[in-house]
Amino acid sequence: MKSYIVGVGMTKFEKPESRDWQYWDMAKEAGTAALADAGVDYGLVQQVPVGYCFQASTAGQRAAYELGLSGVPVYNVNNNCATGSTALMMARQFVEGGISDCVLALGFEKMKRGALGGGADGGDFKTSPVARHYGIMAAGHGFEMSPPTAQIFGNAAREHMERHGTTPAQLAAVGAKNHRHSANNPNAQFQDVYSVEEILEAKEIHAPLTKLQCSPTSDGAAAALVVSERFLVAHGLHDKAVEIVGQAMTTDTEASFASGSCIDVVGKPMTAAAARQVYEASGLGIEDVDVVELHDCFSINELLTYEALGMCEDGAAGKLVESGATTYGGRWVVNPSGGLISKGHPLGATGLAQAAELVWQLRGEAGARQVAGARTGLAHNIGLGGAAVVTMLRRG
Repeated sequence: MKSYIVGVGMTKFEKPESRDWQYWDMAKEAGTAALADAGVDYGLVQQVPVGYCFQASTAGQRAAYELGLSGVPVYNVNNNCATGSTALMMARQFVEGGISDCVLALGFEKMKRGALGGGADGGDFKTSPVARHYGIMAAGHGFEMSPPTAQIFGNAAREHMERHGTTPAQLAAVGAKNHRHSANNPNAQFQDVYSVEEILEAKEIHAPLTKLQCSPTSDGAAAALVVSERFLVAHGLHDKAVEIVGQAMTTDTEASFASGSCIDVVGKPMTAAAARQVYEASGLGIEDVDVVELHDCFSINELLTYEALGMCEDGAAGKLVESGATTYGGRWVVNPSGGLISKGHPLGATGLAQAAELVWQLRGEAGARQVAGARTGLAHNIGLGGAAVVTMLRRG
């Protein structure tokens, strides 16, 4: 069976504690927008997977109840930074499996200011789900007094520079591109434009990464309504429909850890495996894609993802971004929304916000950031610990 996204919505992503709202307020705003976009009443929704990382158990119910008290099943989803796309994948599986005809995937996060920790409970890395990942990092690079997530990705950047000659300016070019793109996105947390030089001169978080190459903590929500072909036809939603033509989730294998490399620990092998599965299932390749929303939690992860998706050979990602191939006028437009670096990164909402951006792009509804002639889009969302979700979308 086929599945289609027929409605999307999101809030503006905000700096934590800058807006007087609760997670259920933001979830209501995004969910209501997605239902209104499709013109579908919440009473027709049959399942609601809800993604978040930092709220209490059954927060998904508390959020969904703002949309209606219809008694439908609500599932609470937590998969680190890949949480939003995991909720979307559940929605697709419900529909393609013939279990439901109309499913609302919802994701939100209300975060605290400051850098994310390393995922340890009370600072005890022995009991942390990512202890193995950070152990690999510490064995190869030691442990410095900088934010753990920036540290593990920053060390991946150091390895890429040592192996392939990637330069600080090429890493900064990712940040410059994504900040430039977000200037046209009213939902982005930041709309400021910076030069490569300004990004290089920004406060260093963990060398070679500066603040303007790191995604911020954010508050916000996003949602997508996924329906079957039968529902699509019955409700006349063809004009809204974007088909999910391929989707895959992978988790860590020995490839993440065997090499002792931070490049592998942060998920490049997972991304490559998920992309291969999606290309095979959809019959499409990266050469068929027009627009990409990928997980640029740090600038280096965008470069690693270029390589994992097959956009360039291993080691060539720095040259790819420097060439202009991943912005307007280039071969692909990557992160027209501004990406995580500039749009913001409320963990539970991120994957669904990527889907929303791609749906708007493929419908031709993205306004000043519209990618001309976009018909096929690819989303990539990854969580340390780990999970990688790749989704191929196409407008018929």
